[in-house]
Amino acid sequence: MQSFLTTDRASGVLAHISSLPGPYGIGDIGSASFGFIDFLHQAGQKYWQILPTVPTSLFFDSSPYMSSSAFAGSPLLICPDSLVDSGLLRRSDIDTKVTYSSYLTDYHQVDRFKRQLLEYSFKKFSPAQDGHYQQFVNRTPWLRDYALFMCLKEVHDSKPWTDWPDDLARRNHSALARLEKRYSARIDYYQFEQYLFFSQWSALKKHAAERGVQIIGDIPIYVALDSSDVWAHQEIFEIDMESLAPLRVSGVPPDYFSETGQLWGNPLYRWNSRDSVVEDALVDWWTQRFKAIFDMVDVARVDHFRGFQTYWAVPAEEKTALNGSWIKGPGASFFEKIYRHLGELKIIAEDLGEISEEVIMLRDRLGFPGMKVLQFAFDGNKDNPFLPHNYTTPNCVVYTGTHDNDTTLGWFLSNHVNDHQRKEIKRFANRAMHDTSPIHRDLIYLALSSTASLAVIPLQDLLGFGSDCRMNTPGVANGNWQWRCHEKHLTDEAADYLRRLCQRFGR
Repeated sequence: MQSFLTTDRASGVLAHISSLPGPYGIGDIGSASFGFIDFLHQAGQKYWQILPTVPTSLFFDSSPYMSSSAFAGSPLLICPDSLVDSGLLRRSDIDTKVTYSSYLTDYHQVDRFKRQLLEYSFKKFSPAQDGHYQQFVNRTPWLRDYALFMCLKEVHDSKPWTDWPDDLARRNHSALARLEKRYSARIDYYQFEQYLFFSQWSALKKHAAERGVQIIGDIPIYVALDSSDVWAHQEIFEIDMESLAPLRVSGVPPDYFSETGQLWGNPLYRWNSRDSVVEDALVDWWTQRFKAIFDMVDVARVDHFRGFQTYWAVPAEEKTALNGSWIKGPGASFFEKIYRHLGELKIIAEDLGEISEEVIMLRDRLGFPGMKVLQFAFDGNKDNPFLPHNYTTPNCVVYTGTHDNDTTLGWFLSNHVNDHQRKEIKRFANRAMHDTSPIHRDLIYLALSSTASLAVIPLQDLLGFGSDCRMNTPGVANGNWQWRCHEKHLTDEAADYLRRLCQRFGR
């Protein structure tokens, strides 16, 4: 199949929305994002890559990769100023004496503030006076299940759905109908939250298009056990229908990030079911999921793409990912079924880690560009596929690092790189070790000058930040996803530097 990447070379910046500047403790999809799109336009960038925009949980360290829904938008990313502009809040409602950090997100603090504002807004909201609201509810197929799930979480003190009364956990029709009638106002509230998010997102997407910036979204292959997705679609997951516990869970074997592998713990899909009803349900659910993300973004990175070819299945009782096994995934035929409904999709395949020849064949058959990460390139192996001169096709996306890597400066100075490697890295950038050229700009130069059709630079690397600005450390449970960029760093000089370098290399 044809790749969406053409012979036109391009570049972009990776920065999650929560990391953007703003007065309310977290970046949002209002002025913070509008301003960043303007910065990207000034810098000559054609892409903005973000992380998942789904609701996050304090219980899971506010990770956007462990959510109550694969479809919903995070209420923490809703812009308070836009609520004032729409008449749902007064300016005095959002003025706060709380001092928010410009460098880190305190999710407890932000969660309290945003939820209070949304509750105020809901009291002033009249669905009858907003014809768009009912249209949104009617055309959003996942919304009712999500709102009901969140309401039931409240009713049951945030307990996972597997600990709810049996009739609710198993979705008894009569029991759910009674609850829907009793808690209709709270269900409406959660639908209202999503209406606000997607209304604001629509305006943001329009602004990006006007500035010539395409948004790259992110689809984690797996979803959380305690999510509306699993609760509403139990039949498509590997769950013991007696105990409602997962039979096997997701992860990866030992890799660059962990000697014992990574035990993610998500329930697995029933890809190998011989039940045609389950097979059809899987295709329907994934079709709905792809449609939802492509309604929001222009391109989507599929996280852990290799799971569609073979996936690591770990018995649920295991404490590490060591004792798993590779199981055959759905393969190309699955995507061909999706294409019958949606047409071909603009997908970047996250093909990092332990990748077999079969995974590469699947990626290439589908025409998906893979990922090249420069931080993985300098291990002394002259045939390393991440070295820029070893790229066999321009149909790939090169990164200096990803959200799971240390920043380039932090990585270069860390004990993951020895002195010999440091000299080699500088040599590849045609620099001497004593050269004063900063290492982050050396790797940006290598990325932009490479043959990859698309180059994406994490915002931290563009600005030359160290390890204290790292976004996520895989295998570490706490302290991730907090980094924020102060607005003083998004300067004309940074934009001009990136624009000039992209012009030099035809991006």
